[in-house]
Amino acid sequence: MGDQPGAEPTVSVQRDLRLLEAAGAHPAGAPAEQLAREAELPPVVAGQHLHALAEDGYLRELDDGAFAPADRGTSPHAGPGGRSWTERVRPLLTSLRDSASAAAYLTLYDEGEIRVLQIVDSPRAPRVDLWVGFEDAGHATALGKSVLGGLDEEARANYLSRHPLADLTSHTITRREELLRELESPPMAPLARDREEYKRGTTCVAVRVYSGDQVGSLGISFRSDRMYRTSEVREQLLSSALRITRRLTIPE
Repeated sequence: MGDQPGAEPTVSVQRDLRLLEAAGAHPAGAPAEQLAREAELPPVVAGQHLHALAEDGYLRELDDGAFAPADRGTSPHAGPGGRSWTERVRPLLTSLRDSASAAAYLTLYDEGEIRVLQIVDSPRAPRVDLWVGFEDAGHATALGKSVLGGLDEEARANYLSRHPLADLTSHTITRREELLRELESPPMAPLARDREEYKRGTTCVAVRVYSGDQVGSLGISFRSDRMYRTSEVREQLLSSALRITRRLTIPE
């Protein structure tokens, strides 16, 4: 959706914003080729983004194939924690839960802490028992490692200076050097994983999301003895991460 798999959500949303600005100059609509030129994007890339923006309700695709700004009203952009913010994001988490048959989690790095914003689970896709707060378990969770991998060196060092690498299970990384090697290694991108590092019997996979310039993470958890195809999980998470970043970043 809207970009090649693996592209950083921030890159994709920057392209979205350029196309929305171009479309905003043509209230009656403009062809995709014209909007691509004005946004300075390749036609194929612009076409992918335009269709994704139309699917998510930011643009209208007209009968002649042109794209025009959507009639979205004048409701202000609400930040995390607001009712409208929850309503915009929760359906995407619910869709991820249902497609992956796993509990879905959304976090955001806010005021120096990794905060869990939403968890969407069900009896068939139960959440992991949060027996240690995520604020103190960033080193032991895929969600936390995804966020830490997206912080600059100063912010990461600040977080680690305030949060000891507690030994939660026999698999938990407790040496700072080892954790930093994992965060900086190419295999970490775009997926972060923890295999029973937070809780025995539970595996979690996560990718980064963004709310403007704030980094967060989107992840799923499942029993470690459950078989998943990595390529399918990767595609589901990256597609959902892009749409969630779009919802968190582009004002309504």
